[in-house]
Amino acid sequence: MADEKLVRSTGIVGAAVLASRLLGLVREQLFAGLFGAGRELDAFVTAFRIPNLFRDLFAEGALSAAFVTTFSKKLEKEGEASAWRLANLVIHALVLIVGVIVIVGVFAAPWIVDLIAPGFREVPGKSELTIELTRLLFPFLLLVALAAVAMGMLNARNRFGVPASASSFFNLGSILAGLGCAWWLAPDYVVSVFSGNADVSDLSPVAARAMMGMAIGTLVGGLLQLVVQLPSLHAVNYRYRPMLSFSDPGLREVMRLMGPATLGAAAVQVNVLVNTNFASGLGDGAVSWLNVAFRFMQLPIGLFGVAVGVVALPAVSRRVANNDMEGMRRMVVRALRLVLALCIPAAVGLAVLAPEMIGIVYQHGLFDAHDTRMASNALIAYSVGLAGYANIKVLVPAFYALGDARTPAWVSFFSIAVNAALAWTAIHVLGMGHVALALTTSVVACTNFAILFVILRRRIGRLEGIRSALGPIAVGAAAVALVALGVRVLVLGWLPEGSFAARFWTVAAALPLAVGAFGAISYQLGLAEVVSLVAAVRRRLG
Repeated sequence: MADEKLVRSTGIVGAAVLASRLLGLVREQLFAGLFGAGRELDAFVTAFRIPNLFRDLFAEGALSAAFVTTFSKKLEKEGEASAWRLANLVIHALVLIVGVIVIVGVFAAPWIVDLIAPGFREVPGKSELTIELTRLLFPFLLLVALAAVAMGMLNARNRFGVPASASSFFNLGSILAGLGCAWWLAPDYVVSVFSGNADVSDLSPVAARAMMGMAIGTLVGGLLQLVVQLPSLHAVNYRYRPMLSFSDPGLREVMRLMGPATLGAAAVQVNVLVNTNFASGLGDGAVSWLNVAFRFMQLPIGLFGVAVGVVALPAVSRRVANNDMEGMRRMVVRALRLVLALCIPAAVGLAVLAPEMIGIVYQHGLFDAHDTRMASNALIAYSVGLAGYANIKVLVPAFYALGDARTPAWVSFFSIAVNAALAWTAIHVLGMGHVALALTTSVVACTNFAILFVILRRRIGRLEGIRSALGPIAVGAAAVALVALGVRVLVLGWLPEGSFAARFWTVAAALPLAVGAFGAISYQLGLAEVVSLVAAVRRRLG
């Protein structure tokens, strides 16, 4: 029953994350269609790197894990009143600390942009636009930090659906408000692109204004992400009270965990940031190609890794609080097996169908076939590390539940240093392109996961049951590849290669057939996660 409860709760979060990620793809599709892989999109992607890094750290990383761990223990041992007091203390500490960071970031934007993307100085106007967008987007940090605290409170009370859905409102607000503001600031540009006018070079001066409108929409989306959770907080008896005390033991515990936890959870996003630095010198488009590819990676990472981690963290924290280490080991094993069973076949599907999926979503407006090909190559390289990326989201919070934030921090620091060295070698010594940056990040993510796994196993004992799942998963993943390749061959037999119709029908047929093949084969081979899912469905159907 514990397996089914984990799967069921993960399904709730996964469905909400899926809606969010799909809306995120629509948002990215809008950006790509309006601006193409050029100066404006490169500028926005780079300007949003810092706020987006903080969003991942807060909503899916350090703050969320540190707060949920401490908040869950407060609930278990001291009751609601103490837990709500901790929440109010954390909220006010965040407003003070993150508010100062926002102010510093606005004034330091020119130096930040030069540090992240030094190559932008070589393109007229590109660095200046990036600086303006960076200043506009920095307040997003405060909005997402407060939204993360709200998310943590609800998750600790076993309310997963609404907080997981909050990011859908971020994307929805970004789309509607962004498009409206872009239309308001640069109507000629928006009309020209949507009318199918391929030559918008005469309107390039106003393209920057349109991008500023899209950035304003991003801020509106950040506000919606916070506001949509407030009714649910009221329903679980949270009441706002103004208070601040940095000497409070609970707040100090959150800050103690969060300090090194920030680095521990940051490895993947910091490595993406490092890649942006190197890609900025590869010419227009490289930053955008990597961003498009990683957006596709974020769908399974959020759908599987983040969803499982969000559900498992409160349960693991409660078991540690009750000194139930055997229960903790079982929960960690279940979470890791579930992520592997979902991510390995997903990675194979992404790698095989990369050109079709990116072409369907992005190849519109100013995003052309060359951009699709370059982004697809990056996605294939990123998919190598998908299981590593996602399982880091499970392992790092397990260390936090044990009160150990230093170990993930040191491992993360090591991986960041290795990634930077490998990326520098690939670009400046071997003369390789953006695909090498994506592959380097994947290899480092898998290494990060492997090191954390070995250390955790030594800390809490053998994690029995992982190895037995790998055989059925591998056979099922091979079936996914064969089905996807077979469908492509069949479709290209009657539709021209590269056409939208060929891509659409390839994906539409390959996805359900590949999922069915994986499910059937893994069920026959006795993969527990699939067997439990089938049993639950049978019971539900009577």
